[in-house]
Amino acid sequence: MLDRSSSIKIPEPALRRLPWYLSYVKLLKSQGESIVSSTQIAKKIDVSASQIAKDLSYVDINGKTRVGYDVDELIQVLETFLGFTKSHKAVVFGVGSLGAALLSDSGLEQYGLKIIAGFDVKSSLVNKKIHHIPVFHSDEFVERNREMKAEIGVLTVPPGFAQEVSDYMIEGGIKGIWNFTPFRIRVPAGVVLQNTSLYAHLAVMFNRLNG
Repeated sequence: MLDRSSSIKIPEPALRRLPWYLSYVKLLKSQGESIVSSTQIAKKIDVSASQIAKDLSYVDINGKTRVGYDVDELIQVLETFLGFTKSHKAVVFGVGSLGAALLSDSGLEQYGLKIIAGFDVKSSLVNKKIHHIPVFHSDEFVERNREMKAEIGVLTVPPGFAQEVSDYMIEGGIKGIWNFTPFRIRVPAGVVLQNTSLYAHLAVMFNRLNG
């Protein structure tokens, strides 16, 4: 069977839509459905059926004409393609309110993100546990990560420290950074950067509300 995911790079907008499809198809499975069509998904997600079919063409699955996709197979293929079936070790830098909330979010693990430690400089947090996850002093990261081997760093530090901490995480072996700060950090080639600015999304929402 051809592994399309290894031969064709999926556009980012399509990649962002795939979890929407997965979530809806999982809902259908919980309701006892065994077959789903792109038209059926389109009615619920406000994406055209032709776009859904095109997006699914990037993953290794074939639907049956005038029938649709097997629900169990579609879930398995999407979860594998999106990396949700593989456990990715991660650490959180900056255990403030947002960082602590992420440490407490056990739901992330079902999507493949296993947070194994937090790092901070505050003495009130260091050597404590949040949701059974240990918090260490930031200065210990490089040495500790030789053993932990985390590859993903979740960045929730104050913006003024974002670049410095990112450089430090990369020095310690981090290969991907999930940046929750509003600061646009720079990373070297080979390091994956995903920006998730809560403030930017709020600004868009407020602007639309006022419009």
